[in-house]
Amino acid sequence: MVTPRLPRARSYAYGKDPNQRIDAYWRKEGPKAKPRPVVLILHGGYWMQGDKGSWKYFARRLTEDGFVVMSANYRLAPKAQWPAQRDDALSALAFVKKYARHWNADPSRVVVLGASSGGQLATQVGTFGTGGAQVRGVIALSPPNDPYLAYQDGALAGATPSQRKLRRAVVDLVHCVPGAVTGLLAAPDCWQRLDDANTTTHVSAGDAPMLLMHATGDFVPVAQSNGLAGALREAGVPVTVKTVEGKMHASQLFEDEHTYPTVLAWLKNRLRPGR
Repeated sequence: MVTPRLPRARSYAYGKDPNQRIDAYWRKEGPKAKPRPVVLILHGGYWMQGDKGSWKYFARRLTEDGFVVMSANYRLAPKAQWPAQRDDALSALAFVKKYARHWNADPSRVVVLGASSGGQLATQVGTFGTGGAQVRGVIALSPPNDPYLAYQDGALAGATPSQRKLRRAVVDLVHCVPGAVTGLLAAPDCWQRLDDANTTTHVSAGDAPMLLMHATGDFVPVAQSNGLAGALREAGVPVTVKTVEGKMHASQLFEDEHTYPTVLAWLKNRLRPGR
C-alpha cells in the first residue's frame, strides 16, 4: 500500500474575530494545471462548539479525489446571536472566491458541505439571497433545517439527551425562548429570528441543488429535511433526500460504506466543468 502524499494545508483569517478562520487543503500543481472545484466545509456542534480541524482527514481524502477543500470556523452561540453564523458562512465563501487563484481553485464551481448545525448553515447558504448563483450545490448531513421543530422535539416525553441539548442550543442561538411572555427572554422578534433560521422560509426558484442525508435513527430526524425538500421541489430546485440505516449522526454517516461514494458522485456531477 502506498500512502498518498499530504496536500498543502494552511489556515487563514477571513475576518477579525478569532473564530473567523478557515483551513485550506490543496495540491501544488504546474502553471498550466486546470483549476480544481471547491468544497467548503462547515462543522457541526449545536452552533455552540466544534472546530474546522475535525474535518482534516476527510478534507485530505477529498483533495486526493481532485478537489480544493476549505474548512471554516464561525462565531458560536450564545456569544454570537443568529444570524452571525450565517453571516460568517457567507463571508467564508466570499473569501474563498476572492482568493481562489492562490489555491488553483475555480470560484465558479463551489459546493458547500455541512454537518449537523453546519448542515443547517449550508442549506442557508444555498437558499439565502442569490442562493444558486453563489454555489453549485449543497450537501447537508443531519441538518436541523428548522430550529423551532428541533426545539419542539426536545420537549417530547421520549426526547434523547442529544435532542434536549439541541432544544437548549436553539434558545442560545436565537437568544430567546419561543412563546415566552415575561422576562428578559421574551424577545419581541423571537418568532422572526426563528423564521429566519428556518431554511424553508428562504426557498425560491434558482436556489442551489441539494443532497440531504440522515440516518434512520438520527436524533435530527429526516423530517427536518423532508419539509425543506418539498419546498425546493415546489420551487423547481433539484433535491435528493437519502437515509442511512443506523443511529449515526452528521459525520458518523460516513461509517456506512455507501455514504462517501454517494457524496463523491454527487460532487463530481454538480461540479463538472460547463454545468
